Amino acid sequence: MTLYFSLYWYFLIQRLKILMEYRVNFFIGATSTIVLQGASLGAIWVVMRQIPSLNGWNFYEVLLVYGMLTVGQSIMHMFADNLWVVGHSYIRSGDFDRFLVRPIDPLFHLLADRFCHDGIGNFLTGVVLVGFALKNLEITLTPLLALYLVIMVLSGGVIFISLNLITATSAFWIVESIPVTQIIFNMNEFAKYPLNIYHGAIRILLTWLIPYGFVSFYPASYILGRDIGLLAWLSPVVATVFILVAYRVWLFGLKHYGSTGS
Repeated sequence: MTLYFSLYWYFLIQRLKILMEYRVNFFIGATSTIVLQGASLGAIWVVMRQIPSLNGWNFYEVLLVYGMLTVGQSIMHMFADNLWVVGHSYIRSGDFDRFLVRPIDPLFHLLADRFCHDGIGNFLTGVVLVGFALKNLEITLTPLLALYLVIMVLSGGVIFISLNLITATSAFWIVESIPVTQIIFNMNEFAKYPLNIYHGAIRILLTWLIPYGFVSFYPASYILGRDIGLLAWLSPVVATVFILVAYRVWLFGLKHYGSTGS
């Protein structure tokens, strides 16, 4: 494990050196997502101006849900963005073969091969939104609450990575896995709002099948003092189960990989 941490740190430093060769591009990439998030937040603001309460949730409570989801998504964006292009950039070109001839785990190598600085903007936006929401809701950030937030955010990031890993594995058969990944990933748009505003079928879908609810809605509900029972604590469990399943799916796909021979 120590070896992999040191290797990742080495990959990260080399990636940052490359990025900093073009500092303006680095800045634009890191801040562009803030602009995109601003557009989404503007849409929420317009909706909440017309409907001050969404099934009992006010504007700042919705912001807390949105912020939690954004921070969780940013972890996937920064550290696992290569999953989006594994088919297009690695399998189609045959470049994936180099991961198989080196004495480290191919999945680790794929993820470490590229740190996506665009996710920094998402991370900063999410952190600011969570802090802003807590302040306006007059919720004190105690050490225990801070620890809960960290655990939930990390669990949310793992859930995002797990779902993208499962769908990205389809690249071993169809090469262009982006449409498959996009279908599942876009479901997180529903989790930017409280799940109890949706039909029961959607709540089940986003809780047990595509569990983005454990990234945002359930942790936010607990922080707001809403009674959701055991669901408030299940995010780490769900993240663990899904990452293990995702890795098994990845290994199955890896067995079926056929090099292009290029």
